Amino acid sequence: MPRAKSIESVKSAKEVVEILLLNRGIKTKKQQEEFFNPTNPSELTPKDVGIDELQLDKAITRINKAIEDNEKIIVYGDYDVDGVCASAILWETLTTLGANTLPYIPSRFNEGYGLNVESIKKLKGEDPTIGLIITVDNGIVANEKVDFAKTIGVDVIITDHHLPGAALPKAHAIVHTTQISGSAVAWFLARAILAGSAAGFLPRKPTRGPFLGVPLPASPAEHLGLAALGTVADVLPLIGHNRAIVKHGLGVLRKSERPGLLALCEESGVDQKLIDTFHIGFVIAPRLNSAGRLEHAMDSLRLICAKNQSRAKELAQKLGSTNRQRQEKTENILKHIEENFDQLWANNLPGILLAHHESYEEGIVGIAAGRLVEKYHRPAIVMSRGETLFKASARSITSINIVETIKTVGDGILENAGGHPMAAGFSILPGKFEDFQNKLSKFAESLSAGLFLRETRIDCEIDLSLVTLDLYKELQSFAPFGFGNPTPTFLSRGIEVDDVRLMGKDQTHIKLLLRKDDRVLEAVGFRMSNHYSSISPEKPVDIIYSIEENSWKGNTNLQLKLKSIEGKI
Repeated sequence: MPRAKSIESVKSAKEVVEILLLNRGIKTKKQQEEFFNPTNPSELTPKDVGIDELQLDKAITRINKAIEDNEKIIVYGDYDVDGVCASAILWETLTTLGANTLPYIPSRFNEGYGLNVESIKKLKGEDPTIGLIITVDNGIVANEKVDFAKTIGVDVIITDHHLPGAALPKAHAIVHTTQISGSAVAWFLARAILAGSAAGFLPRKPTRGPFLGVPLPASPAEHLGLAALGTVADVLPLIGHNRAIVKHGLGVLRKSERPGLLALCEESGVDQKLIDTFHIGFVIAPRLNSAGRLEHAMDSLRLICAKNQSRAKELAQKLGSTNRQRQEKTENILKHIEENFDQLWANNLPGILLAHHESYEEGIVGIAAGRLVEKYHRPAIVMSRGETLFKASARSITSINIVETIKTVGDGILENAGGHPMAAGFSILPGKFEDFQNKLSKFAESLSAGLFLRETRIDCEIDLSLVTLDLYKELQSFAPFGFGNPTPTFLSRGIEVDDVRLMGKDQTHIKLLLRKDDRVLEAVGFRMSNHYSSISPEKPVDIIYSIEENSWKGNTNLQLKLKSIEGKI
């Protein structure tokens, strides 16, 4: 990142914007135009996002044949938000066209991630008319499962965005790219299916099925909102095509009449007209994910696809309750880790943290790992120890590719492993755990200390006088914010503290009244109560922060969201 300009050289909101663009690698007029006015995804071709159009054509031809022959089609999804949204997009599209189709999401606890031989066998046994399985957000490494499906007369079409293995599965067609989310891949396929219908394929009349009855009318425009949901929840970089999908998809979500979304917003207290990436990542997605973490993700899919408002409200309340349970269980794991592992790590913090216990629930370990990364700023693996199998989730920092690390350390040891550079999961037999633990420890010792340096990202240094409504409006043109396009962050020096107080249920946050010359602003610091005793009106501070709008009891004002607060240097 370019070095921040000095405080003297940044005199206007226009200069701040110029620095923000440079920091994001946006240099030319063409790049600026695409960044601020991203192409509507409806204008993107499959080739634009890396999808093989020949494979896409093969998939559409096979799907059309299945509809014509009244074969049962299984949309085989995943239990996270991206997988649930992908399942909803494809199931609604197929059912709208009259397909004999059913969505299927495996149980995290009994079946695990992705295609499962026993599940395929069970589905075929229950309904011999099943002739086609379409995976969404999974399948790209399911070689053996695809081969098995063929032996019992079931074709498989894979739609996925995860990294492929050394050899691709021998599926009927593979609609795949790593450039976008699983729900966005499903969106491109659904759009192509509907385009094929408009071009002359005559669909059957939609029929009432056992899942939810006749689905909501399927359209690429409406489904773009679900693709945006999945993209943000799966933490894809919000640049390029992903930025286009999310920016236009947010517009859809803000106007959507989908009962499930309305019920989610009501239950969580989100103003639908103001939905942004923060609400998706920290309010909506955790609720949708909670069902798959503790029970079964089918309730999340039922909510997304619900037509009846009262049913949607019932499901939203259930997910809200499940999410509160998830939060409580997460805190219990973290408390156990603090009591049993923090002391172990105190004198010699490992390069990769590993915590494990039989009381840790496998649906929660990934969240706990993420919290450890926040606390220690190094990769963390949290493992649920079962009697016959240990299941683990890992989270990482940008400098260490955790999925490659796990595959390297666990070569020949793990039952399975997969994921992304920042998040991964794997299973291991109890008898092989000690070997894995020793190899992980040895690998961690080889990591350079420089990889773990925690750096607070700063776009530029500005005077507090520049924090105005005009600047805030300029910053909003950079939205949507997220991974790959972080919220603009600033440094201001020599700020006086007029007042400081603790806030929040557990008094873990601070609220300050800050002053520089004639400019006075409120600021909040979440989980920053440790600074409370050291802050004094006699000691000016240097602050790193982002700028946000705060609305309370009908009043709206600018507020600083603190990232760091230190004594004046």
